[in-house]
Amino acid sequence: MRMTLRVLLLLLVPALVGAQRGRPSTLGLVRDGRIVEAMRDLSPAALRRIDSTLVAFGTRHTMSDTVSPTRGVGAARRWIHAELTAASAACGGCLRVEYDTGRAVVGRSPDRPTVALWNVVAWLPGRDTSRVVVMGAHYDSCICSTNAMDAVSDAPGADDDGSGTAAVMELARVMARRFPGGFDATIAFVLYTGEEQGLLGSTQFAERLAREGRRVVAAFTDDIIGNVVADDGRRNDRSVRVFAIDSLAVGGGELARYVWAVGARYQPRFEVLPVLRLDRLGRGGDHRPFVERGIPGLRFSERLENYKRQHLPTDSLADVDFAYVADVARLNLASVAALAAAPDRPAQTAYARDRASGGQAFQIRWSAVPGASRYELLVRRTTDPTYTRIVDTGTETSYLLDEQLDDVWVGVRAVGADGHRSLTTVVGAPGGARLAPAAATRPR
Repeated sequence: MRMTLRVLLLLLVPALVGAQRGRPSTLGLVRDGRIVEAMRDLSPAALRRIDSTLVAFGTRHTMSDTVSPTRGVGAARRWIHAELTAASAACGGCLRVEYDTGRAVVGRSPDRPTVALWNVVAWLPGRDTSRVVVMGAHYDSCICSTNAMDAVSDAPGADDDGSGTAAVMELARVMARRFPGGFDATIAFVLYTGEEQGLLGSTQFAERLAREGRRVVAAFTDDIIGNVVADDGRRNDRSVRVFAIDSLAVGGGELARYVWAVGARYQPRFEVLPVLRLDRLGRGGDHRPFVERGIPGLRFSERLENYKRQHLPTDSLADVDFAYVADVARLNLASVAALAAAPDRPAQTAYARDRASGGQAFQIRWSAVPGASRYELLVRRTTDPTYTRIVDTGTETSYLLDEQLDDVWVGVRAVGADGHRSLTTVVGAPGGARLAPAAATRPR
């Protein structure tokens, strides 16, 4: 009987391990009660109010009316600025609200007109004002499927991208109220313009951050996050896609794995579907200008898109499910807060084959991170979607890992005093920053 039981257990263990690998991993991330409480403040009613007001401006085309108090992109941006200013006043001035302005040529138009760009930015300063997490959406709209340069006709853009704009605005209000003192990193809540003309507003903001010498931890965008019914009647309001290119050096795939783990930790009943490509086929989003500058970027997008409504006058409020938008916004909040609360990730890594083990172990080294209380190595097979082993290395910045690095990917991350984890930096990633060779130890 004992032998039979032992055999059954031996047979069951591999099956259980396989089942666990099929589930999203939390990657050892902590569940912060403050973040949970803030997530509960995100309500469908508040999101509906914001999106309804945006739609009421008629059109928010980047080249539409800027003078009218009730119609066009000018009225929309002034209202957004006023809403964020009111949110700042409610938290004692904790948000710094501003316009980020500039001019750009619309290369998609044969006439190549120059347009004025007015992004609206609400900064929640952190202890480190040089390190920034960007959470954005575009507030401009268009009926590009009929005439991309029509700046007069109604372009409601309730889903594209009134839904994302509503989420980011409400995130700014809720996070300012719950965390008026900010986090370790600074958060920039950005409402972009000029997206429909070629990602003009986000390009402008990415270039500004580079000029100012800011280190961008990650750049998120919410774009088209409200539809839950496909044209054939299928419904999906329990999952969201996250798009990020799996560049080991840039870290887009690491960001997707992080958000996947955040979802598993904070919203286990709301599935995160990582899609390891930059965006949908033939499409683009406001995370792209950041990725092109070597910054991890990620797009949140609804699981079921309906291209019969996008960029058309039929993109209406009736087809936006605000309970679903609220679920996406909660994932946004948990992801942004967890990253902003964590230390920076190690900037440089190095590895060396361990001769004493015959090459079956590797010495891993990485650069120290200010504010880190300890470090962890994460290991996955090259064919695994996410990490399956976590090794606590303590406070040291060097560790002899009992893995053959040829066969796996290894990431290193910093852990803060409160348990929040940074993004991982892939050890030995092609094109990644390398530590200088270790100095040889002299015999005593």
